[in-house]
Amino acid sequence: MTNPSLCIGLPAQVRADCRVLVLGSMPGAASLHAAQYYAHPRNRFWPLMSALTGIDARLPYLDRLRALQSAGIGLWDVIGECERRGSLDTAIVRGSEVPNAVVQLVDRLPSLAAIACNGGTAHAAFMRYIQPVLGERSTSLAVWSLPSTSPANAAWPLPRLQVAWQPVADVLAG
Repeated sequence: MTNPSLCIGLPAQVRADCRVLVLGSMPGAASLHAAQYYAHPRNRFWPLMSALTGIDARLPYLDRLRALQSAGIGLWDVIGECERRGSLDTAIVRGSEVPNAVVQLVDRLPSLAAIACNGGTAHAAFMRYIQPVLGERSTSLAVWSLPSTSPANAAWPLPRLQVAWQPVADVLAG
């Protein structure tokens, strides 16, 4: 087994008019190396966002990010730093997690209607670190545990992910 290495996440990519905040757990090695959310070529996040919002998943990263933000979606992670061996969420060393300042971000987003946790690990970390200190906003925000777009979640092909993630599109349309 390799030694765990310290992973430091990416900055929040959120505009003030964000309606849905997508929270991952901690970016994988490919994303951290590229300094881009969902950079692994087999991650279905960008194709899924294309299906839900119409953004072109083939655009250069910064253009995709701007289009996503214009659609009302922001990106960040629950965990800001941790020790991890490899890229899998299961390799995060329990007890090494340092949460991001998600509560402070949520407090600055008056239009925020929902938080979409990308995968079970992101949702579990949200419930452990963020939900207990969310305060009054916890009653007005929908918080969804959605299936991961990671290639490790091969049981969920893109059409099935699209059905599960439809509430994101519904909030944006409403």
